[in-house]
Amino acid sequence: MLIGGGALVALAALGFLVAASGVISTKASTGHWRITEWFLQFSKQRSVSTYSLGLEVPPLDDGSLILKGALHYEFGCRSCHGAPGAPPSRVANTMLPPPPDLGAAVPKSNPKRLFHIVKHGVKFTGMPAFPSQKRDDEVWAVVAFLMKLPGLTETGYQNLVASEPRTAEAGQLPAGDTFASLNRSCQQCHGTDGLGRGEQIPSLAGQRPHYLANALAAYVLGRRHSGIMQPVAASLDETTIRRLVAHYAQLPASPRAPVRTVDPAILEKGRRIAHHGIRERRVPACVECHDPSGRRSNPAYPSLTGQSAAYLVGQLELFTANRRGGSSYEHLMQPIAARLDPDEMQAVARYFESRETASSALENP
Repeated sequence: MLIGGGALVALAALGFLVAASGVISTKASTGHWRITEWFLQFSKQRSVSTYSLGLEVPPLDDGSLILKGALHYEFGCRSCHGAPGAPPSRVANTMLPPPPDLGAAVPKSNPKRLFHIVKHGVKFTGMPAFPSQKRDDEVWAVVAFLMKLPGLTETGYQNLVASEPRTAEAGQLPAGDTFASLNRSCQQCHGTDGLGRGEQIPSLAGQRPHYLANALAAYVLGRRHSGIMQPVAASLDETTIRRLVAHYAQLPASPRAPVRTVDPAILEKGRRIAHHGIRERRVPACVECHDPSGRRSNPAYPSLTGQSAAYLVGQLELFTANRRGGSSYEHLMQPIAARLDPDEMQAVARYFESRETASSALENP
C-alpha cells in the first residue's frame, strides 16, 4: 500500500525532530546500530560500483609502476591501513569505522573500484581524496601496488619501500643532522644517488638548482600537480629546500641503464628530434632549451640527459593533456608536446635516457 503525502510529511517531521533532539549519537567511541552499519556499507558499495563504471584499466603489472605506488602507500597510507609486518597506528585503530585491512579487502574488490576510492576518498570515514585530482597516472600506480599487496610478505614489502643503504659515494650525510633525516625521505623515492628508483621516478642528480627550486615551489603553491609530491613539498621550509636543491644538484648525473634493447633506428629518430626538431610542425630542437650550451638555455629549464624514458614520456603526455602544471614556463611546453605523436615521444625520450653527456646544441652530431 502506498504511503500518502500526509504520512510522508509526518515521517519527515518526525525524522527532523529526532535529529533536533540530539539523541542520535555521533560518538566515535561507539559503533553504529547494525541496520545503520548495513545501510551505510550497502550505500557505499553501490555508489563505488556505479561511479566506477566505464573506467578503462591500464596495464598494472609494470614493476616500476608498482614501486611508485608502494612508495606513496608507505608515506600516505600505511599509518592507517598497516602493511605486512607493520600494524596500523593506535590512532587509526580508534577511528570509526576503522580503516580496513587492505590485504584482506583488496581481493574482494577490483581495480576500477579501487581507483575510484583512492582518487575520490569516502565521505564520513576519514578516507581522504587523492591530493591531486589531475594525476590519474599516480592513482593507478597506487592501485597497481594494492593489487600486489595481498601476496606480499614483510620482506617483500620492505624491499619495495626501504631506501638503499647510504654510502659516501651516494651522498651520505651525517646521521645526527636534522636535514639528513629529511633527506632520507627523499631517498626513499629518488635513491641515495639521486638517480631515482625505477623508471617512473625522476633523477635529481646533477639537475639544475634553479629548476629544482622552482619545481618544489610550484608543488607548494599547487601549480604543479602531483598527489605524491605536493604534500611532501608543503612540509619543507625555505632553508630545507635550499639545502635539498644544493645537495642533489652536486650529485653526479649518470645515464640510465637501459631496461630493454632499443632499436638503433628509434634512437636515431630521437636524436634527430632532439637536435633538429620537426620544422614543419614547429617543434624546436630539444637541446636548444634543455642543453646547458643551447641557444635558449635557461637555468629554470630542466636537464633531460640520463632521465628515464618512461618518466619523460609521462611528462609529455601530461603536458599534452594539460594535467602537469608547473612553474611560469609550463605554457612553453604544452603546445610543443601536443605536436608530437606517441612514437616520437618514445623516440626522443629513449634518446635522452641513453645520452651520456650534454652535447652542444650548436653541434650537428
